[in-house]
Amino acid sequence: MPSTLSVRPPSVTGALRALERLLMRGGQRTARRNAWTAVLEDRRRAKDRREAQHVLEAVAAPGPRAT
Repeated sequence: MPSTLSVRPPSVTGALRALERLLMRGGQRTARRNAWTAVLEDRRRAKDRREAQHVLEAVAAPGPRAT
């Protein structure tokens, strides 16, 4: 009896990943990396703003202050 080799078609996920790799060559990959860097920088600035706001509120609050 001859053996049969079953070949499974690629999954949707696999096909999408292959398409993404094709599209993400060169400039697309750089653009995504730059966008992610911008997101991280925005998060850092937001954290700095929150910390500065906390300090300003502490200074403006009435009451005894530690020296």
